[in-house]
Amino acid sequence: MKLLLELLGCLVMAVGLGLGSAWWFIETGLGGGIRNGAWGTNPAIGGTDADPYTRAAVARAGLLALNKSETAYFTASVDDQGDALSTACTYRLDGRPLATRWWSITAYGADHYLIPNPAKQYSQAMNSVTTQADGGFRITVGPNAAGKDAIETGYSGAGDGDVFSLTLRLYNPASLVYENLASVSLPRITKEGCQ
Repeated sequence: MKLLLELLGCLVMAVGLGLGSAWWFIETGLGGGIRNGAWGTNPAIGGTDADPYTRAAVARAGLLALNKSETAYFTASVDDQGDALSTACTYRLDGRPLATRWWSITAYGADHYLIPNPAKQYSQAMNSVTTQADGGFRITVGPNAAGKDAIETGYSGAGDGDVFSLTLRLYNPASLVYENLASVSLPRITKEGCQ
C-alpha cells in the first residue's frame, strides 16, 4: 500500500510539473526567445519548424500567424524600463522607418482580445500615423489617448488598471529584419505617467 501511495504521489507530481511547465511555455511563447528592447519575438512563429509549445501559444493568443516568410511578429508587455504595460498609464511610442512593406501596432488586453474603448481605435499602422520630417512616427497609447496617432486603452478610472500588450507586425520585412531580430530598430516605449 505504501508503494502504491508513493507511486501515486510521483504520478501526481509529474503531471503537475508537466502541465505547469506547458502552461508557462504557452503563456510566454509569443514574446519569448529573442529580446529587442521592450519587444520580444520567437522566430519560429508561422514556421514549419515551430515546436508544439509555440504552436499552442499562437493558437491560445488567437494570433492567426501568417507564414514567417510573410510576417515578423514582435510583442511587448513591458515598457523600455521593464515595467508591465498598464491601461492606467500613458506611453509614447517613438519609431523610425521600419524595413518592411507595411507595419501595424495593435493593443491587446490580458485575454488576448482587443481592448474595448470609446474611440474604437485598436491599432495604428504605417498608413494611418503622421510621418514626421525625419521619417519617424510617434504614437500615444493610454487612457486619454485621442486623435490620429493614438490608441486608447479603455481604462475606467478605477484601480491600478489592467495589464496589456502591444503586437508589432512587419509584413514582408526586408531580409535584414530576420538577420537582426535582436538589433533591428523598433519603436521605443516610454511611460509618460499614470492616473
